[in-house]
Amino acid sequence: MRVLNPLLIIWLVLAVGLQAAKLEFKDQLKEVNAPADVTTVTTDFEFTNPSDKPVTIAKSDPGCSCLKVEISGGKLRYSPGESGVIRATFDMGNFSGTVDKMIALWLDDDAPEKPSMSLTVRVHIPILVGLEPKTVKWEIGGSREPQTIKVRMAGEKPISVKTVSSSSADFSCELKTVVAGKEYEITVTPREMNSPGMAVIRIETDCELVKHRTQQAFGVVRKPTPAAAAAKP
Repeated sequence: MRVLNPLLIIWLVLAVGLQAAKLEFKDQLKEVNAPADVTTVTTDFEFTNPSDKPVTIAKSDPGCSCLKVEISGGKLRYSPGESGVIRATFDMGNFSGTVDKMIALWLDDDAPEKPSMSLTVRVHIPILVGLEPKTVKWEIGGSREPQTIKVRMAGEKPISVKTVSSSSADFSCELKTVVAGKEYEITVTPREMNSPGMAVIRIETDCELVKHRTQQAFGVVRKPTPAAAAAKP
């Protein structure tokens, strides 16, 4: 039988004792299906201190002003076996589709650049006015060929595009109705291709829900990517 060196045994015991205690979460990823008409969604992350040491939540960082974090009424230190809740409130703003937001947690004496753990709020937000693509692109010196943005309505009620406008005189846009209340096309054309440029294409609809009423797409004239430049003869 192999006998361990006494010094190694002492080192292992000390190493185990020095390991930072952790919090145990029931879930570290929470998914929320948000109704189209709500402005905020809230979800709770339940946790317990399973260790034999007190654990302190030194810092939490949601990484986005759209996410508010509350920890059990302000309680930050948890004794062995004690439980708590981290509540995350997400302000949906103009977000749509699937949005992931992360909360970083620093426990006890974590290094500033290395939080102990992270939690993720995944919010599924209905897309009532879908744009495909959201950005149309051209390369400097290339062809001015028009590109098309397709607008499709996903709600039960018809939604009509009322107006379309470009933030820049260097890009024109033209609206075409494919199926009234359901499908539209926006043709975007740059007026010149000699220098970089960008335009915000503003799309106004008659959607009943204010936050879905106005949509934005983008037109961009940019320098060729390295791969595209290398492929040219």
